Amino acid sequence: MSQTIGILGGMGPEATVCMYESIIKNTRVKKDQDHIPVIILSNPKVPPRTEAIFNKAPDPTPILVKGAKTLEQAGADFIIMPCITAHFFLSRITSQIHVPFISLLEESLQWALNELTGVKKVGILSSTGTLKSQLFHKTFAREDIDIINPEEKEQVQVMEAIFGPHGVKAGFTTGFPEKTAVRIANSLMERGAGAIIAGCTEIPLILKPQSIPVPLIEPMSLAARAAIKKAGYPLREKITLPK
Repeated sequence: MSQTIGILGGMGPEATVCMYESIIKNTRVKKDQDHIPVIILSNPKVPPRTEAIFNKAPDPTPILVKGAKTLEQAGADFIIMPCITAHFFLSRITSQIHVPFISLLEESLQWALNELTGVKKVGILSSTGTLKSQLFHKTFAREDIDIINPEEKEQVQVMEAIFGPHGVKAGFTTGFPEKTAVRIANSLMERGAGAIIAGCTEIPLILKPQSIPVPLIEPMSLAARAAIKKAGYPLREKITLPK
């Protein structure tokens, strides 16, 4: 029996579009009617997740729970949340609703275990909130995979590429943010990373698999494919990333 996907989005809107596009691009279809019913709630008013983790912004849990309940009541059979930093609050959300979530963290780990045989060190490009809260570190440590962080100065530049006036959240995906992501990914590889995690849902907009010589672990597309499968629909053979 097919199911309906709920997307708890708006963090940010570009990432929400990217997730929906990933679902569309990775579903094997021949016509409109073959696509999956998807309910999207895009609320950009969710307080900043990184700042909330450091107690510099209001706790986003209440508004995230409200959004998840809205999706549940609208008919979503399960939910996917295209904001990795918000996964810090995931257990607080799931404890208050009745439908499951697909975790971008868990899907990334499973892909790494299946596809990256022998790789024991991976680099990460993410928000400082994701980095400091060790979301990927704790998940991958269960399988003895170490994560290499950017140097402190590099992390400042990553944040600028995501959140700065000429960053992704301001609508820029080429130039400064793209060059920054590629340069720091290469720095991580020089330090031994055998793959790079796109650890913020905006990173795939500025770092493409063809831009680096090692695998890019892209949680959004991986979670999108997991959602397609859970919804009971056929997958395209190869992972298709949004442009």
